Amino acid sequence: MFLNFLIVFLVSMVPVIELRGAVPIGVGMGLPEWAVLLVAVLGNMLPVPFIYKFARKFLNWGAGKEWKPLKKVCNFFLKKGEKAGKKLEKKAGKGLFLALLLFVGIPIPGTGAWTGTLAASMLDLGYKKSVMAVLSGVLLAGLIMMLLSMGIFGAIR
Repeated sequence: MFLNFLIVFLVSMVPVIELRGAVPIGVGMGLPEWAVLLVAVLGNMLPVPFIYKFARKFLNWGAGKEWKPLKKVCNFFLKKGEKAGKKLEKKAGKGLFLALLLFVGIPIPGTGAWTGTLAASMLDLGYKKSVMAVLSGVLLAGLIMMLLSMGIFGAIR
């Protein structure tokens, strides 16, 4: 059982997959749903402070390097974060916290904690405000994915 929870935890830390993939995996393994949600949220949130504090610095550094693969990847993620940030800012106006929460919380590809945190750091939203919005969004996405997973796997069983 520990190994299964470890899988859920590690999968929830992977960019793009995140908690959106980890919750269905955990529920599909037959683990207790609320424990899966807790472990997935913890795993998904673990990288957030590091992303906020260091990702933008690393991407800016890598974008200026000569090695083309690194430069290409860093530029891709800088553009993705900047685009997401501008889109959020344009739609949200003064409601940036709520917009970030919903951006992270609606479980569609490319809108998870990694992208949301990078976008928040690009917008200089503020560390505490960013983390709280992303955490709220992760909880929302986790609840949505848990309910969907319980429905799908409940119908199969």
